[in-house]
Amino acid sequence: MRSSDSTMFSTLLIANRGEIACRIIRTAREMGIRTVAVYSDADAKALHVRQADEAVHIGPSPARESYLVGDKIIAAAKATGAEAIHPGYGFLSENAAFAQAVIDAGLIWVGPKPASIEAMGLKDAAKALMQAAGVPVTPGYMGENQDPAVLAGEAAKIGYPVLIKAVAGGGGKGMRLVEQAEDFADSLASCQREASASFGNDHVLIEKYILSPRHIEVQVFGDSHGNVVHLFERDCSLQRRHQKVIEEAPAPGMDEATREAVCGAAVRAAQAVSYEGAGTIEFIADASEGLRADRIWFMEMNTRLQVEHPVTEEITGVDLVEWQLRVAAGEAIPLKQEELSINGWAMEARLYAEDPAKGFLPSTGRLEIFELGDEGRIETGVEEGGEVSPYYDPMIAKLIGTGSTRKDAIRMLASIFDDVAVWPVKTNAKFLQNLILDDDFFENQNLSTSYIERRLDNVMPHPGPFPYVWEEAARSVLATARDEFGPLVGFRLNGDPRQSVSMRWEDESRVIEVSDYETLGMPVFTDDDAIILFDEGQPFRFELATRGTGHHSAHDGDILSPMPGKVIAVEVSQGQAVTKGQKLLTLEAMKMEHTLVAPFDGVVAELSATAGAQVQVEALLARIEAVGEAEG
Repeated sequence: MRSSDSTMFSTLLIANRGEIACRIIRTAREMGIRTVAVYSDADAKALHVRQADEAVHIGPSPARESYLVGDKIIAAAKATGAEAIHPGYGFLSENAAFAQAVIDAGLIWVGPKPASIEAMGLKDAAKALMQAAGVPVTPGYMGENQDPAVLAGEAAKIGYPVLIKAVAGGGGKGMRLVEQAEDFADSLASCQREASASFGNDHVLIEKYILSPRHIEVQVFGDSHGNVVHLFERDCSLQRRHQKVIEEAPAPGMDEATREAVCGAAVRAAQAVSYEGAGTIEFIADASEGLRADRIWFMEMNTRLQVEHPVTEEITGVDLVEWQLRVAAGEAIPLKQEELSINGWAMEARLYAEDPAKGFLPSTGRLEIFELGDEGRIETGVEEGGEVSPYYDPMIAKLIGTGSTRKDAIRMLASIFDDVAVWPVKTNAKFLQNLILDDDFFENQNLSTSYIERRLDNVMPHPGPFPYVWEEAARSVLATARDEFGPLVGFRLNGDPRQSVSMRWEDESRVIEVSDYETLGMPVFTDDDAIILFDEGQPFRFELATRGTGHHSAHDGDILSPMPGKVIAVEVSQGQAVTKGQKLLTLEAMKMEHTLVAPFDGVVAELSATAGAQVQVEALLARIEAVGEAEG
């Protein structure tokens, strides 16, 4: 199906940032295409800037002053000799005026024709267009006749339950759910009164209320030669606050007959607007009786590449970005419909810089630790040492697991989180792992767009470290000390083979005893005088406590070694007066320095530590006596 007379452009400007910019750069490089990045002040040192062959500064950090200023982007393309512009997703990707401006500037727009974007941009007009093309739309009434009897008749035609919605509504006002016909009149009158008072307009529309909604979407692709194909469906039902969280392909529970009907409708939708390039037809399904063709309706079309496109690539073996570039250059779609097939399963999780424990508030700052492992497919636009900016979407990576079955894909994706280590920026990693391993999701039961809301308490991360995490932290400390100081560290003739470490997490202190050094393989890092351990993506920072052994000491001023180590500095002498918090000595262990300080004002009554000495866990290093005790 490829056109033989097309000429691929040599330089591409990417009008975006983050992981999608890096994703486009990767494919362009494989195709031998030179890339130009654009960046704001906040992204001056961003990964996509360094990966591109050239980069152009386009303005201040706020997107409205940089990434959303079409004139600056077109000027950057002209200045660098770029022949084409790829918008990615978000920002200006579905802006018909910008697409037209790119074309008017003599550049190639990697996307659908502006007219196609406009046709699908107006929801009511798009629904009317879809109806004319034979695409099923959500049953509803949007007519001008507001006679109560007419509205009641339309509700009966639609079938209960229905939603009465103020046409000028918003913020949840002017909306009523009606579950049976006898309640319609009262609900209508109430809705109209509220709509009139709130918006000065009492006109309403009626929609079918979907009891168990699932979000099903179909990847479509068209070219300038009149070809349109679909690349099957995705399920994006797991959402929080209307934001997709988990996406998968194919859709669980989709039989071949329903797939053929839905994907066929998506192709007709794309053909109705002479679509070119990558696009997605989004449907809402009433899954109360499973996925059925007569209960799946058109919602809208996204006239761009989707965030979740990797799951489609994984099951079809197609590089959708390559297809975009080839079609934009005038080539035909590389494959015919009959050459496309589903192979296996893929699932994507969106890793956000946000704190689930604080209502999923965005988390920003420097990525002191940023490791995502090497299993599965990882798409990211940040790196260790980089910054998570407050100016843009907090998604920092997409993690994609694959397998021959849905459960295999879930297991792989879940295992990817075992290697996720991000600090001190907070992420939703453990929340995502809990979510995909939740019993109902794993068994493909009760899936709907309200799933996360219903199961939120079940999938929220545990607020503190489990006992095995404390033990793993202690093992890591002792194993590192053993590696540094030899196998006899802590050895006692005829003694208990167990070793102990005094540790603190936030305000909680414990003495952890372990009998072996065999760790569970959790990612472990050092941070000043602490270690950071990641339990399936969830970070815990443990400090080595300066005193306490788990056995009540003879004196509260005993300064005990929290772990095996080497004394590298002694800052005080016996008999010296010290103040609370004053540095006494420094212990080196786990390839880091740990400072021991005075617990209160007093005098150094005993000092057994000497610089250069290796000490055991629980060894008495010094004893501080309070001033009154020392004098008495």
